[in-house]
This record gives sequence, structure tokens and C-alpha cells, in this order.
Amino acid sequence: MPSLVHPIQIRKYKNNLHEEKQDLVAVEEPLEIRLGFGPEEERQQKSLAITMRTPGHDLELVIGFLSTEGIIQRQDEITYINHCKDHRGEESENVVRVELKPEKSLNWQDLQRHFYTNSSCGICGKASIETLEKLCPVPVSATVTVFADVLHNLPDKMRQAQNVFEYTGGLHAAALFTATGELLLMREDIGRHNALDKIIGAALSSNLVPLHSHIVVLSGRSCFELVQKAVMAGVPVVSAVGAPSSLAVKTAEKLGVTLLGFSRNNGFNVYSNAYRINENQNTK
Repeated sequence: MPSLVHPIQIRKYKNNLHEEKQDLVAVEEPLEIRLGFGPEEERQQKSLAITMRTPGHDLELVIGFLSTEGIIQRQDEITYINHCKDHRGEESENVVRVELKPEKSLNWQDLQRHFYTNSSCGICGKASIETLEKLCPVPVSATVTVFADVLHNLPDKMRQAQNVFEYTGGLHAAALFTATGELLLMREDIGRHNALDKIIGAALSSNLVPLHSHIVVLSGRSCFELVQKAVMAGVPVVSAVGAPSSLAVKTAEKLGVTLLGFSRNNGFNVYSNAYRINENQNTK
């Protein structure tokens, strides 16, 4: 298991005094995703993306990324996934190779245009939502309801499971809960989107997707990209400790996600699809 923290010598100032001491910072490294696709006689190998992430659960991250970008719908569309080997035959920790089934259809040019649209400055919110609607034409329609007092407890449950955050204070987290508040998965990463992709990748590997009866909790704010990933995984309720963006709210409202913000201190705001919140007291 790669180290998630890195020791560093710092000078700490307080009240005009300072001391030399050792501190821990979260590790940040690039991860390249290489994709093999096409029929056996015309096989192609291309570099799909590079993301900055905290090492650990890399294969889950890649599976989740492929799923939330609409490249795969099921894990069995992948025939091979692992870290690449270097010239000495040793695993290269920062490169993962994925092979898709030969019969899996993939238009590389369309895929590149999709990534360009999602990452370019100046692309409007309307275009972003339209792109997501093409990837996921059916809104999240799960009828699950969640007790408000169950939702109050989830950020603290996630926080208690954040081992690396305790040492660095520098990692985001995403957690997957049942509708009754049972913690199923928690992942930390320097990138908010990576933490969520790791959760979704792990869930896909366990045949839990679509996550129609689950809750995702985010340690920070919510943005379009995080709601997009939730929609692709079929998550009906997303609860963020921080604030949502305007596009996150619009996307959640249009595509059927119940979006919560400021979920802390025994309260939260509901920004979309409030019908899933049960205000009665949970007696279980």
C-alpha cells in the first residue's frame, strides 16, 4: 500500500515565537490512465487522462472514472486492469492500464471532444447539463426516502473514519451510506472528484451500482462534476458539508438528485428534490 502522507520539516510560528518540527502532508502524485480498446485485429492503446490524486485505491479510481465518464456501464466490460510495468518489470505506481472487451464500442474522437467540453473554460452550464443528459438520458428516479435525523449523523460518521485527515488536514473525503445510515465505504483523496470516483469504482466492483438506495456524503462543497458522477452512478441523495454551486443545484434538480449542503452542526439545507427527506423521527 503506497504511503498517503509525506513527512516534512517545517518552522512553526505562534505568538512571535517559532520552533522547528516535523509535520505530515498529504501525498499528491499524477496518475495516467491508459486505455486499450477496439476489435482484436485493430486494437488501439491510447493515454486517456492524467489526474492528480493521492495514491491508494488506484484501480477503484480508474473504474469509477470510466463509469462516471460513460465509458463503461459494468465492470465486466473490462478484461484487464492493473498498474503498468516499467523497463525492469516492476509496477509503475503512477500508470494504470485498462483493456476493454473487443466488442465494446468506443469512438475515440467523440470521447476526446467530450473531455475537451468538460475541461474547457467558457463552456456554459446549459451545454454541460445537455452533455450529461446524453450520457445518462434517464434521471435518477429512486423513490427511497431518508430520515432527517439519520442525515444529521452522517458527516460525523465519515469524519471519524478519515484516518489520513487526522494527520494532514489536507484530504477530501467521500463516503457511501445506506438509507438507514450504515457506512459502507469511505475514501480520501487530494481531489474531491477522485475520492468520489474511488467510492463509485469500489461500488461497481461489488455490483452495487446503480446506487438507487444509497446516500453519498462529501467533505467539502458540491459542484457540477460531483453531481454528474452521482447521477451516472444512480445516487438519489448527495449530502455535502459545504455549499453547492449554482450549476450543481440546477443539475441535481433537473436530473433527480436530492442535493443537501451545509450538512453540519445538526442541520442541513435542501437545494433540490426535497421529497426524499422524511421529517418524522426515526424510531429504529
